[in-house]
Amino acid sequence: MGSDQARKAALRRTLLAARAAVPPGEAEAAARRLARRALELPELTGARTVAAYVSVGREPGTRELLAELRARGTAVLLPVLLADGDLDWAECGGPDALRAAGGTGPGTPAVPPRRLVLPAVRPDPARLHRYAAVCGFPDDGRLPATYPHVVAFPLAMSLMAARDFPFPLLGLVHVANRVEQLRPVDAGARLTYAVATGPAQPHPGGTAFAVTAQARLGGETVWRSTSTYLSRGPGTGTRTAGPGTADLTVPSRRESWQLPGSLGRSYAAASGDRNPIHLHPLAARLFGFRRAIAHGMWTKARCLAALATELPGAYAVDVAFRAPVLLPTTVRFRAERAGQAEHSGDAWAFDVRAADGAREHLRGTVAPLP
Repeated sequence: MGSDQARKAALRRTLLAARAAVPPGEAEAAARRLARRALELPELTGARTVAAYVSVGREPGTRELLAELRARGTAVLLPVLLADGDLDWAECGGPDALRAAGGTGPGTPAVPPRRLVLPAVRPDPARLHRYAAVCGFPDDGRLPATYPHVVAFPLAMSLMAARDFPFPLLGLVHVANRVEQLRPVDAGARLTYAVATGPAQPHPGGTAFAVTAQARLGGETVWRSTSTYLSRGPGTGTRTAGPGTADLTVPSRRESWQLPGSLGRSYAAASGDRNPIHLHPLAARLFGFRRAIAHGMWTKARCLAALATELPGAYAVDVAFRAPVLLPTTVRFRAERAGQAEHSGDAWAFDVRAADGAREHLRGTVAPLP
């Protein structure tokens, strides 16, 4: 097996070197020939929907092919990197979106300021019970602080999947998430959700933008969140400090979590996110992962559940998602007191790492709100 892997690696290096040596003009001509040949295939001639990918760098060009398919009226589906490393499919938004995906468009694209509202939603008791159980929250009659994200997330996906959205879902990475619980909310409260897109901002890894959500009870905002997404491309701007940038020094809380291979299925049943990449290793391999991966928002929720007895009634929790958690595995959770302000005893810094501490999956902070 070792020699077979070595031969494959050597062949890959050879092919990549040969591809890199092709002059740009010849590569463009090859892309045109590829498009003409593909468009003649009987499988594409009458197809209403085609699954494809967007070429980047020196990969064989597919952009001309995708543009021609869309001109024919064919729906083009592209692989989608969702929040927390999830992968799915979404329809291509056109040539402007393709330029944004490859990072070749001029300047920072404008994100349409749009908003969706979901009025007066009461949590389903059975679903909420499953969610609390799989994340480790106590059954105390209160809404877990991360549960409204489950309700708001489909609205966010609808906004980002719009045809004229400047960034295709292909390649989007959920890099950070902030949740503000402005006060405890009863588990049976009817909440009205509003989700909106924010402006694009330069980022060292490409272009970032935010999707905000809020939940209101009557006329009062009781919950807010901001999810930051990155569209990878040529780096611009200056990297800003993320939550919990400094490493933990004196953790007072340490836990070891054994995560079963079925965790993704359990969380999917509770959250409604049934992306195959979480459900079975064979499905995950189709998208480049060796095993199924845990939902990133499960990891954040599990951290809050571990600190549930220490948290105030109103607080903000920020996390940065660092690396996916491959299932099954064992990870370690650490937390320490943080902050110098009044009520600093309610402030925490925490992280989740691999069992040996070498790989960081998530890092975050909790801070009390006035």
